Amino acid sequence: MKPLLMVRRTLLLLSLLPFVALPASAMIATPPAAVTATAAPSWGATGLLQAASGLAVVLALIFLCAWVARRLGLQKHNSGRLVKVIASTSIGQRERVVVVEIGGTWLALGVTPGQIQSLHTMPAQELAEEVKLPIARGAIAATNAASAFAQKLRESLGRK
Repeated sequence: MKPLLMVRRTLLLLSLLPFVALPASAMIATPPAAVTATAAPSWGATGLLQAASGLAVVLALIFLCAWVARRLGLQKHNSGRLVKVIASTSIGQRERVVVVEIGGTWLALGVTPGQIQSLHTMPAQELAEEVKLPIARGAIAATNAASAFAQKLRESLGRK
């Protein structure tokens, strides 16, 4: 309820801002009429629409970056706490399996929007490094595949 109250107060203050700035603009001396013979460009509907669309794009980018950071797990995890999230994987649109370490025990939890259920319990272990294909071996495999494709293409075109 308090955030709604803060939003209302902020909107009220923003709506009063033009009235606060009015006396300050009235004190500014205006140049004589001879100097202002050329009409200054005024903000029309096009200018206001351009400013509003620019603001909308900036706000959309902020929300998009926050959503991407949340989806990729770039949030700061509280290390050194009682509960640590070891791993998490999505198994549906709103369902996840999460491995949590509490003390010296790992818990596998099934998490849905309405429920969290314990799936398995095991003693904590050291995390094993993932076995990845070295870049050099991957590059060699890609080169072999490309040369095999080139050879098949030459054969199909009738060249040797």
